[in-house]
Amino acid sequence: MDLPAEEVHVWRAVLEVSARMLDQLRTTLSADELARAARLHFPRDRVRFIAAHGIVRHILSGYLNAAPGGLAFATNEYGKPALAGNWGGALSFNLSHSGELVLLALTRGREVGVDVEQFLPARADSAIAENYFSPSEFARLRGLPVGLRPRAFFNCWTRKEAYIKARGMGLAIPLDSFDVSLAPDEPAALLRTPDSGDAETWQLRQLELGERYVGALVAAGSGWSFDLRDWTGPGEVDRR
Repeated sequence: MDLPAEEVHVWRAVLEVSARMLDQLRTTLSADELARAARLHFPRDRVRFIAAHGIVRHILSGYLNAAPGGLAFATNEYGKPALAGNWGGALSFNLSHSGELVLLALTRGREVGVDVEQFLPARADSAIAENYFSPSEFARLRGLPVGLRPRAFFNCWTRKEAYIKARGMGLAIPLDSFDVSLAPDEPAALLRTPDSGDAETWQLRQLELGERYVGALVAAGSGWSFDLRDWTGPGEVDRR
């Protein structure tokens, strides 16, 4: 599959797969991935882990013209994964999953971060926002009508997560050290970042995933576009 330098491809897949497909995906995982899956307590979590990592391998293999099981991965000091071995540096990617949905963002020649969260209004807790959002974000959240606050909460959370994942530093960047837009009627944007001028280095986009999920995408540079695609099985692609 072709991936021009000015594009970011975002793949969406459902983790509730058939037993036959799960077996097929399991055969592509490394011994380390299988061991990590086995350590998960709940069967549903094990199934979703195997499905997510197998799907990632299948999608990446389509761009690299490689066998899914032959891909190697490494992580940086903060835990962000990357291709390794013969494929090191060939693609940048980032993975996020929540509920039954997984997102995989891929690009060439730029760093990328993606986040998805299941939209559960009861989890849009004001105490969490006060502790983890910046003072400006919390004030803007509290200034919204009550009915808009849950969606704004998840907008803020996913945008912040996508940014720190794109930076490859995770929570080493405090979530309250930068600002993002959050109101449902305003565009996704980085408003303030920890480093001077960094807001121009990274571009933020909202992902339209329906009513049940909220997603955000961050990539380095400007002038790029993104394409949302659905993965329905090995060799099957639904472009949207």
